[in-house]
Amino acid sequence: MRRAGGSIEPPIPSPNIWNWPDLYERENAAQDVGGEIWAALRELAPWAGLDVLDVGCGDGFHLPVLAADAASVTGVEPHPPLVQRALSRVADRPRIRVLQAGAAALPLPDASVDLVHARTAYFFGAGCEPGLAEAERVLRPGGALAVVDLDFTAPPYGDWLRADLPRYDPARVERFFDAHGFTLRRVSTTWRFADRATLEAVLRIEFSAEVADRAIAATPGLTVPVGYRLHVRRRPRTLVRP
Repeated sequence: MRRAGGSIEPPIPSPNIWNWPDLYERENAAQDVGGEIWAALRELAPWAGLDVLDVGCGDGFHLPVLAADAASVTGVEPHPPLVQRALSRVADRPRIRVLQAGAAALPLPDASVDLVHARTAYFFGAGCEPGLAEAERVLRPGGALAVVDLDFTAPPYGDWLRADLPRYDPARVERFFDAHGFTLRRVSTTWRFADRATLEAVLRIEFSAEVADRAIAATPGLTVPVGYRLHVRRRPRTLVRP
């Protein structure tokens, strides 16, 4: 994020992936096993044959999925260790590049991408206006900004999130996106883990000890229902006068 004087503030820490990147890799693999988020994205913000930017790409888990259809994919991540992991992941993929930067200061030219994708990264409501402005700057006319975030209103995962973050107001966040011209699609997904130990370990890096104990007790098997919000906004196309 950029300070008033033009300097860049440190990135907002993401304790789960910053501290436990190997475990977070297994969490990513367990998420959205039915592909509901990807299906919604392909419907509302298709990227086949287009240039894509993934903001807050972490260690690059989603970059190959985007690159399967895109003309090019750029991942932007502020945390140096994750940048290195992402570079290693995509080293043999010439259509993917990874840059170290934050959402509020994107190292891309104006009007250079068709889709800005951000998944559970940075865009959490009020305060993310600098990132919204940067996304608008790098989008071509007609391009889309797609923000995927957890749905705090969808049980049971949303209940656990609200227990740990009582000051987070889901309705206010949704009003923020609505006021900034985004559509909203709620997406229901399932997380499915390979074993019980991984499920419990993931819940323990996502929640406080008390809430994690509650979540583990309420989850007898290997799956967790998790709801998401998909917010999409398109940059207006340039009018062509006859």
